[in-house]
Amino acid sequence: MSWKTCTSCRNDILFDATYWVCSVSTCNRKRLGLFFCSVACWDAHMPGARHREAWAVEKRAQSEAEWSKEQEDATPPARSRVVASDASRPVRRTVVATDGARTGNDEDLPREVLVVVSKLKNYIKAKGDMKTSETVIPVLSQELRRICDRAIRIAGQNERKTVLDRDVRDALKE
Repeated sequence: MSWKTCTSCRNDILFDATYWVCSVSTCNRKRLGLFFCSVACWDAHMPGARHREAWAVEKRAQSEAEWSKEQEDATPPARSRVVASDASRPVRRTVVATDGARTGNDEDLPREVLVVVSKLKNYIKAKGDMKTSETVIPVLSQELRRICDRAIRIAGQNERKTVLDRDVRDALKE
C-alpha cells in the first residue's frame, strides 16, 4: 500500500518516504495536490505549469498510522435517503444528514469577514470623503449574518432551498 501516486510517472510514493512538491502555491492546493517521487518528475511538470520562478521542495510522507487516523477523521457523516411513498404525488427525494448537520450549532459557523474591505472603504471615501475605521468591518459582517439568517428562515418557510433577492428584502423589513 502506498501513501500517494507521483503526478508525473504514476509510481507509488510509499509511507515515510521522501517526495517533492512544487514551491508554487497553486500546485499545492488541496484539490489539485501535485506530488512527485523525484526532482526529475517535478521538473517534467514545469513546461506545462508556466511558472515564472519555482523550485522543488523536499518533504516526508506521513506514516501509515498518521494517514489512517487522518482518513478516519475526514470520513463524512453517514447520510440516508428519504423517499416519499405516496404514488399519487411525484417522488421527492431529500438527503438528510443522520448526525443533524442541518441544525448545527451557530458557534461552528465561520466568522470571517463577509465584505470586501477595500471596496467598502473606497465607497465610503467616494461617497462621503471619509475614512473607515477597522472596527466597522466586524459589525457590518455581523449585520450581514443577521440579514442572511432571516432570509434563510424566510426561504425555508416558503419551502425553497434557494435564498432569493425577495427573501433578503423581506428580511430587511423585519
